[in-house]
Amino acid sequence: MSRVTVLIIEDDPEIQELLSFSFAKEGWNLVVAMDGEAGLASLAKTPPDCVVLDIMLPGLDGLEVLRRIKTEASWKRLPVIMTTARSEESDIVSGLELGADDYVVKPYSPKVLAARIRAALRRKAELSSQVASDATVISRGSVRIDPGRHEAFHRDRAIQLSATEFAILEFLLRNPGWVFSRSQIIDAVKGRDYPVTDRSVDVQILSLRKKLGEGEDCIETVRGVGYRFKD
Repeated sequence: MSRVTVLIIEDDPEIQELLSFSFAKEGWNLVVAMDGEAGLASLAKTPPDCVVLDIMLPGLDGLEVLRRIKTEASWKRLPVIMTTARSEESDIVSGLELGADDYVVKPYSPKVLAARIRAALRRKAELSSQVASDATVISRGSVRIDPGRHEAFHRDRAIQLSATEFAILEFLLRNPGWVFSRSQIIDAVKGRDYPVTDRSVDVQILSLRKKLGEGEDCIETVRGVGYRFKD
């Protein structure tokens, strides 16, 4: 089995050194790019298994790099985890709406970041295995998804979803009418003991609703409990 390769697009040498040391303990190959252009060039040359992307980069910023990754057919399923010193919700939402799978806010623990990467890689492997084992199209009302092809539609309009958004939508679609707490959604989509806050689920749901457009009302908030897909 080949070793996992992680591409770090980060311009801070101290962070690069810290992650190089930490990820070596995981047995991962680490490729480092100092800016967005170099990161995209590295992707084109040798696609990694996961990308850790800083938002604040010189020249081409992280959000533009993310947009280019997610609009390239051969890269759009590549897990991308954002790192940023910005903690404002608007920056986080922007990244998630563009297709980022997760985020961590600086300063962060390398162990926490490694756990996020492992979870993203597990989810990628699960999605790949579903192509052969679960090709059934799921349709509820005006929303339709094809798990095997990782495609989602509202009526006949294609919706571009991140891996996490797709997993949440699929989970809710498979259980219409049932109300799930944020922790239940996290457990179903990311696995038990995944290091993420309930607020992260709210941000993902917000992004998912925006992408559904007129179909956003199909995901209903049940105050004090969580979310459900209207039956």
